[in-house]
Amino acid sequence: MVLRLFSVLVGVWLLLAQSAAAEPIRVFAAASLTTALEEIAQDFTERTGQVVTISAAGSSALARQIAAGAPADIFISANLAWMEDLAARDLIAGDTRFDLAGNGLVLIAPSFAQPPAVTHDTLAEVIGADRLALALVDAVPAGIYAKAALTQLGLWEQLAPNVVQADNVRAALALVALGAAPYGIVYASDAVAEARVQVLLRLSPDLHPPITYPAAALRHAPNPDGARAFLYHLRSDAARKVLTTQGFSEGAR
Repeated sequence: MVLRLFSVLVGVWLLLAQSAAAEPIRVFAAASLTTALEEIAQDFTERTGQVVTISAAGSSALARQIAAGAPADIFISANLAWMEDLAARDLIAGDTRFDLAGNGLVLIAPSFAQPPAVTHDTLAEVIGADRLALALVDAVPAGIYAKAALTQLGLWEQLAPNVVQADNVRAALALVALGAAPYGIVYASDAVAEARVQVLLRLSPDLHPPITYPAAALRHAPNPDGARAFLYHLRSDAARKVLTTQGFSEGAR
């Protein structure tokens, strides 16, 4: 009888352990990280057997979803403001937070186009009356940074009528890649990830606030152990190599 009870308890424990292992690690991440995170997550799964699901969108949309109670384990923002917003709501496990990577801005055109050479001084002249694809300039970090850069150059008022706003930076990238917009401003890493665009100009980092990707586990993460394990992997040499290869600059160790 005792042996049978012990066997039942062991069976229940194994089922619970398997269930916990099967629980995916849910990562809410800025759209610009999509390609890099998919590669890093695949490597993590091969090493550990733990599945990682990535929900990629504009940082603003993801932060609002988390604040509304969406089940997520990790949040990786494309700027500090949205991470701070969740921290102020006591939704972030502060001891897990670190800066994953940095980035820069580039002016892009479709790869099949033959635009003239561009400098900061000739940017407005080259764009002329053509459309300029940006992420949402009042909500999505890539759009906020791009507007700040154009404002610093004294070009925002002139170019604002040309701007086509997209929900996130990958959507802005797609508009240019498909030829729907002749120009766009996206992250340097996005241009690396998309063969159908070419870089015309790297915008000076002095034109906008530093582009930083803070990452953290969420306080009420459904899979807290998995979240911490994946964050640890994100700081590994293997993960950092993927990020730098895909155009990101290094974050904190």
